[in-house]
Amino acid sequence: MLKQQLNFKLSQKLSPQQIQLMKLIQLPTQAFEQRISQEMEENPALEGGKDDADAFEDDFNNDDYNEDDYNEGSEIIETDINVDDYLSDDETPSYKLSANNYSADDEEKQTPYASGTSFNQYLLQQLNTYRLNDEEKEIAHFLVGSVDESGYIRRDIQDIVDDLAFTQNVYTSEENIEKILQIVQGLDPAGVAARNLQECLLIQLKRKDDSPSILLATEIIEETFDHFSKKHYNKLLQKFDISEDQLREAIHEIECLNPKPGGAYTGNTRIVEHVVPDFAIKIIDGELDLTLNGRNAPELHVSHEYTNMLKSYKESKDKSKSQKDAILFIKQKLDAAKWFIDAIKQRQQTLFVTMNAIMHHQKEYFLTGDERKLKPMILKDIADTIGMDVSTVSRVANSKYVDTPYGTKLIKEFFSESMKNDQGEDVSTKEIKKILEITIGEEDKKKPLTDDKLAKILKEKGYPIARRTVAKYREQLDLPVARLRKEI
Repeated sequence: MLKQQLNFKLSQKLSPQQIQLMKLIQLPTQAFEQRISQEMEENPALEGGKDDADAFEDDFNNDDYNEDDYNEGSEIIETDINVDDYLSDDETPSYKLSANNYSADDEEKQTPYASGTSFNQYLLQQLNTYRLNDEEKEIAHFLVGSVDESGYIRRDIQDIVDDLAFTQNVYTSEENIEKILQIVQGLDPAGVAARNLQECLLIQLKRKDDSPSILLATEIIEETFDHFSKKHYNKLLQKFDISEDQLREAIHEIECLNPKPGGAYTGNTRIVEHVVPDFAIKIIDGELDLTLNGRNAPELHVSHEYTNMLKSYKESKDKSKSQKDAILFIKQKLDAAKWFIDAIKQRQQTLFVTMNAIMHHQKEYFLTGDERKLKPMILKDIADTIGMDVSTVSRVANSKYVDTPYGTKLIKEFFSESMKNDQGEDVSTKEIKKILEITIGEEDKKKPLTDDKLAKILKEKGYPIARRTVAKYREQLDLPVARLRKEI
């Protein structure tokens, strides 16, 4: 037996205009300029430059225009739609909003690559200068094809022998592979085609002119690589019966080598986009002054030609079906142009209000440049201050930059979690990290501080945090453990 049930469901829907506004707010300056150019190409009713919009406003809002005049026989377009159809990834877990401050949008972003000769092609071009028979050339090409982006061949020789037999129908021995590998390892950059870091460093050292420090560095890498990598300097001093100065010179030679020879090839590097700050903060007479990049405030107006066409239709006595279809098209374009101009104004206001709240929240930092003055701040703090949604603040903070007296900064870097100090006050985790970084920078490198000692020092300075928290912050700062920070 069928049963009928009545359920009430509360759901949030956004109009297409609201969705587009959110996307506009998210765009950084350069992408925003491209979006304007695209809109002007697609909508002939939108033009750039100054113009008096009063005449358009009068005609556009004139009561003589009603739905029957230009919408007769056409369907009414529904403006309320399901936001999931547009922003399926707009749901943001609460832990992201309160802890890491990630953007609610996880859109895929691609970075363009530099055109030109690839790293492998660069190596193959060098092989052309060697006299190799057909089999040797095929093996050499296969070895070059096995070089990864760091410049290493991370495969066993036996695996290469098997692959050559199965895929290239080339039957050879390990000894022959080793012979050809020596040729490939002689290509530039030095250290390429090494099978591990030790071999990579040795290849580079053997290309240098012989000197006492180079010879000692070669012996250290060749015979005691494990002691060197673990910084067991006392064992190295005893093993080679040398002074600290001699060891220091040899280590300096090793530190000048490139552990990733493939990364040094410019044809394999990515293009770095030039960052255009969306805001600028200056200190004028001891007060902070915030300005929005002028490129975010373009001068746009509605086309006179389209408004005149609308007037002509109004004055026309005979309104044919074709005229009504044409005027419907014109009206749609005028609606879109007017909305786009309004959306840009809303975008400007939203950006400025949000950044202004962030600036005042972090006033001490912007006045001094001392990262220890950064206050704890999460997205919700700013959202509550300006009376907007957390997702809106996220869109502004995640992709925008601000030019400060201390350099250009990504806005989301001003957000951080809070921790209690010994006086029960909330302090930013960035403040603790900065003090940790300074403490490690000032330590005696011959006796670097362990995480336990760092935790005790921070506790003495009023920051009672656990050793494991120190280790986490140290790793986030990309600082190695004490043993690897040791210097001779």
